[in-house]
Amino acid sequence: MTVISWIILGLLAGAIAKFLLPGRDPGGLVGTTLIGIAGAFIGGWISARWLDHPISKDFYDGATWAAAIGGSLVLLVAYRLLFGNSRD
Repeated sequence: MTVISWIILGLLAGAIAKFLLPGRDPGGLVGTTLIGIAGAFIGGWISARWLDHPISKDFYDGATWAAAIGGSLVLLVAYRLLFGNSRD
């Protein structure tokens, strides 16, 4: 996959993570999008490094999507814990 594919995957993973964890985010749409992109990269790295599942070159690989969404969920939860009260 190219970098543009990872960015698109990250955008979609961030949207799915936001759907799975609804509520107010301190960063709004832009923050959630950036978390999704970073989560896709981090989830892929964790999957390849510690879970012994190399990243597939196929955009439609289920394990790649699961890693991207999982990384996005972890980053979204961490972001809410760190900056969750900034809009109150």
